[in-house]
Amino acid sequence: MIKLLFRPFAIVAGLLAGRTSRKAFDTLWRRIDRKPPPRPEERGVGAGKLALALVIEGAVFRAVRGLFDHGSRRWFAKLTGRWPGEDPAKKDEHEGQPD
Repeated sequence: MIKLLFRPFAIVAGLLAGRTSRKAFDTLWRRIDRKPPPRPEERGVGAGKLALALVIEGAVFRAVRGLFDHGSRRWFAKLTGRWPGEDPAKKDEHEGQPD
């Protein structure tokens, strides 16, 4: 039930994270190169520059998405009093017990 109630929070957080990570990547890339970041479908793009752009883009997206996901869970927990996800304390209680 908690997962279902959390779903709208996760959707909004995902959309905000996508926009934020795109802007963060574009800002960061402008410090590296004045030209727009290369895309895999472009002809004549060097593999090194493309790899650099993709690695930075992936790292920025993953970091922003993780921060937004965790923040939305914290906000949801403050509103409801329940954490929407795994609770390490409960996981430790069940270790070693037969299923």
